[in-house]
Amino acid sequence: MRKRLIKQLPQPILSLLLLLVWLLLNQSLAPAHWLLGTLIAWGIPLWVQPLNMHKVRIYKPWVLLRLLAWALIEIIRSAITVSSIILFKRSKNVLSEFIRIPLDMHDPHGLALLSCLINTTPGTVWVELTEEHELLLHVFDLQDEAWWINTIKTRYEQPLMEVFEGVSSC
Repeated sequence: MRKRLIKQLPQPILSLLLLLVWLLLNQSLAPAHWLLGTLIAWGIPLWVQPLNMHKVRIYKPWVLLRLLAWALIEIIRSAITVSSIILFKRSKNVLSEFIRIPLDMHDPHGLALLSCLINTTPGTVWVELTEEHELLLHVFDLQDEAWWINTIKTRYEQPLMEVFEGVSSC
């Protein structure tokens, strides 16, 4: 019975969130919106279920929370820095470069979150993950390549490996 229910409602939390978002977006609790929202909340997880091949396992949620808090601070700091460069620095003094960073992490969820963190930080863009498993990163104003490599490896990749791969920090 339970397995049959799981097949019919594979992602109950996602379904509940979809229903709530539907009702909030429509700003209505009318029965028609409940019905349509329920159909959407039931249908979308069933429709995308074949795409969900990798199960997420979070080994250390507190490390993830600490990483996300640090990343938020870094995003704010970087936004201020990039804004001041754009407003007050001459463009000929800005050294915009690509750098390669070798990655040890292989978990697809960890790599996806690393990509999101890098791309939401102003002044940095994840360009490519090469066949050699190197991250090609574009930095808006590169002053110290070694600092960037060390920062990505220690402040982002290592905690993500702890969270998604269960690797202990050194």
